[in-house]
Amino acid sequence: MSQQPTHTNAEDEAFSPEPQNIIWTVPNAISFLRILSIPVIAVLISKRYLVWSLIILAISSASDGVDGYIARRFNQVSRIGQILDPIADRLLIICSMLALGWADILPWWLLIAVGSRDLVMLIEVLILSNNDYGPLPVHFVGKAGTALLLMSVPVLIVADLAATPFFMILHYIGVAGAIWGAVLYWTAGIIYITQGATLLNHTTAERQHAHAR
Repeated sequence: MSQQPTHTNAEDEAFSPEPQNIIWTVPNAISFLRILSIPVIAVLISKRYLVWSLIILAISSASDGVDGYIARRFNQVSRIGQILDPIADRLLIICSMLALGWADILPWWLLIAVGSRDLVMLIEVLILSNNDYGPLPVHFVGKAGTALLLMSVPVLIVADLAATPFFMILHYIGVAGAIWGAVLYWTAGIIYITQGATLLNHTTAERQHAHAR
């Protein structure tokens, strides 16, 4: 990590094309299908069709990497695609944890902790949008929390396939991962709230200054 790789403009464009205002692309279609698969996964988990839920979850997770590769490789990066991807992650986390709670695999208090954070973030996004601000940049703590929560879902599903000591240990690992994910999730939420408050205070100060003039 002591040296940072350098790229020419052409290389930057090849690896990270500028987002375009387009909708009908292959990556966006994959993202839509991924979102549509989420309620199917949730129902299968809640009905305890765990093997089928794992299969569809694996396909859905693989598609997350495929759509990103296609978008970059064939210059199909779009603004709506950049919005759909985090939406799909949030929906997968909430719906899967709701189903895990319904199936008595995950404690309800953990579901409430994760869901309440997303509700707070939704309110903040609406307030910022009302003041002409776009979404805040994603913080690495938020990425880490999201990754832990997403990884804990398949671990918890697999752990519920049997009642042996090994699967019991796996269950505790999954719950621990979900708890740590929720902690990081809320830590990032506090960071976003602080950033949002700073922006709103700046806007208020500017309006007061303009009114005073």
